[in-house]
Amino acid sequence: MAEETEKSSERVALFEEDPRGRRRRGISGLIGVVIVAAAFGGVAGLIGGTVIGLVVALVIALPLLYVMAVSIRRRVWLEGSTLLVRTWGLRRVDLVTATRLDLVIGDVRGSRTVSLLVNAGQRGKVGKVDLAVFSGTGGRELGILQLRKLANALMNNVEANGLVFGELLVAELKAEARGSGVADRPLYRLASVAPSGKYVQRFTMEAVSRFVATLD
Repeated sequence: MAEETEKSSERVALFEEDPRGRRRRGISGLIGVVIVAAAFGGVAGLIGGTVIGLVVALVIALPLLYVMAVSIRRRVWLEGSTLLVRTWGLRRVDLVTATRLDLVIGDVRGSRTVSLLVNAGQRGKVGKVDLAVFSGTGGRELGILQLRKLANALMNNVEANGLVFGELLVAELKAEARGSGVADRPLYRLASVAPSGKYVQRFTMEAVSRFVATLD
């Protein structure tokens, strides 16, 4: 029995272990921060002088650097039915007792990221799991094991009707088992119907429920 309990609470990584990819994102993000800060600082410098330009550039750069650092450090694991989210510290968010679940579509430079946003209803008890990233007609998704374990945990959530989100992930697993192309999978279809031009768009449980009802 002890062995079964240990296996059931095994920690599963919900992020891509790619140090080289993280370095590339870090360099790309740093270049972007420099460009944005220099642009704002340059405009301010033309109006108010060099000192004002430098101050504005610094004010713009610091929060952007912080966001970039958090993104690079961010790691998410699933341990049983609990999300472990690490940035500067480690916080735990229970999928079973979460009071709100949303699907979030991020659109950056032509790539759309489909994420599950979990809110436990307490300050700081929020976690986000990136389920898939799509660009054009291709992309990558969480593995079969990760999706299955997430679906199992969500199915037990009655507070925020996690059954709907669990069914969405099960439909994704079924599509992959059938050998469906990326464009025919539920997560891609959801990402493709999100309006363009929005950096982040949130799909509520009701919206996801209507979409799941259309699936085979």
